[in-house]
Amino acid sequence: MRDVSIIGIGVTKFGELWDKSLRQIGLEAGLAAIQDSGIKRDDIDALYIGNMASGATIQQEHVSALIADYCGLTNNNIPAVRIESASASGGLALRQGYMAVAGGFADIVVVGGAEKMTDVSDAKSAYTNSMGSDEQWESQVGATFPSLHAMMAQTYMKKHGTSREELSAVAEKNHMHGAMNPDAQFPFPIRAEAVSNSSLVSTPLRMLDCAPNSDGGAAVILCASERAKEFTDKPIKITGSGQASDTLSLHHREDLGRMKAINVAAKEAFKQAGKKPKDLDLAEIHDNFTITELIALEEIGIFKEGEAGAKTLEGMTKISSEIPINTSGGLKSRGHAPGATGIAQAVEIVRQLRGEAGDRQVKNAKCGLIENHGGTAATAVVHILEVE
Repeated sequence: MRDVSIIGIGVTKFGELWDKSLRQIGLEAGLAAIQDSGIKRDDIDALYIGNMASGATIQQEHVSALIADYCGLTNNNIPAVRIESASASGGLALRQGYMAVAGGFADIVVVGGAEKMTDVSDAKSAYTNSMGSDEQWESQVGATFPSLHAMMAQTYMKKHGTSREELSAVAEKNHMHGAMNPDAQFPFPIRAEAVSNSSLVSTPLRMLDCAPNSDGGAAVILCASERAKEFTDKPIKITGSGQASDTLSLHHREDLGRMKAINVAAKEAFKQAGKKPKDLDLAEIHDNFTITELIALEEIGIFKEGEAGAKTLEGMTKISSEIPINTSGGLKSRGHAPGATGIAQAVEIVRQLRGEAGDRQVKNAKCGLIENHGGTAATAVVHILEVE
């Protein structure tokens, strides 16, 4: 198996992008990544696109061909593949592109993610998100995405004594980071008190515990590491990649307060990279709700079970701490465009490892982790990136 490096990155602003179509968003991110990498169209061997909801939101299926066509890659008949795994679509597209290069099937691939979530009503968007859960046993009988995560939060908080203030500290910290990210949908700080007093969505989750529905795109260029220096003097190597699954419906799980697929995927990635959680300099965590960041931090092994809330409240996940979490602002502040989210996480880690993150730069960052999951973590994907 060959080593694989990221040689180019691109990302759009996240938010309500009324003046841009899905194809325009994908093109903008992809061209930015290609320009950043220094490759040419004839260098590209394959295209992988993460996208969850285009059929439901803009009535467009066959997204892989659409993006390949609009980006001018059909002139060379480049093979294009759409990857769907709910909110893990981007992270899984990255893993598929990684395996294609590692396995020797391609030397250079473009991995992108794009989503349009705001061209429909809030009700339609919420229903689309619910498609990431079990339709027969959950969404059909009225369980919403927030209510499913609220059940997870109730179980976790009862077991560990987690406070309302600890949940609010997650949102406050991520908005503090996002205020330094010009691409963020909500680039401004919020106080923990505002989170705690925001409108109730589903007990104990409040409006400011929840990530927004967003439009946005992101892309990376993957290259066999043996060729990476042909294009850039700052390649970032993917040293670990892991994926795991769990039951789609919550009622089949032994513990509603855990997301075990993340644990399994993280162990696989750490083993491949020859690293441990203590070796990380930073991480991008899938915080579609504040509770999921706390659970994921423990499943990955960054904190012991039941300690993530208190550690966050103490400031142990801020940029100035030993292990900064979600320096991009996370899904909560940067925004959450499901097909693009996992790729946008990779873009942030690459920027940090290159030393190009500006005001939110983590000092001496050499090793970073990406955790992206779909649904209530029925699919989990973890990658570890390092400076070569």
